[in-house]
Amino acid sequence: MVNWQITESTIYCDAVDDEVTLQVYKDGSAKCTGYSKYSDPDRDVIALLKKRSSHLKRQLSCVGLGCQRVIQYKEGLFPTEAKKE
Repeated sequence: MVNWQITESTIYCDAVDDEVTLQVYKDGSAKCTGYSKYSDPDRDVIALLKKRSSHLKRQLSCVGLGCQRVIQYKEGLFPTEAKKE
């Protein structure tokens, strides 16, 4: 069992060309602030991603809840905590 309630890390996400915060909770659930922001079908968000995509000359889009960045961060935390016990 871990001794913390939540842990966060801010990383650069190349899928949306922005910094996002990855959050992992004590129960093992995880979320990404980029998912909440960039998965919204809001016109402003779509326009922002299109603008960044054209500037970078590659397609940008949020991967969603199965994002490898979130999975790797979460998997990196729990083995470390298990060794401390």
